Amino acid sequence: MDNAEDIQSARSDASALASVPIEITVSVGRARPLIRDLLQLDEGSVLTLDKQLDDPVELYVGDRLIGMGVLEVIEEGGQSRLAVRLTEVADLKAPA
Repeated sequence: MDNAEDIQSARSDASALASVPIEITVSVGRARPLIRDLLQLDEGSVLTLDKQLDDPVELYVGDRLIGMGVLEVIEEGGQSRLAVRLTEVADLKAPA
């Protein structure tokens, strides 16, 4: 197979995958409570995270970091929704 056929095959594969939904996880921070503190959590408890309110959030697909962003509130259909404005996108073609 020559290079042109390889490129066309890769484009066909990418096109077939383009409509497959994926789940993106947004990490807003981490907490490291002791087990005894975790067992005492109840409805209304507050778990303090390691990030500030204005710190960037991380976007993951599985375990792979795909970008960074900032949280925003948008109005959509009369409702407030939480959103992420991308500030940095990882090179998705690079090996993991």
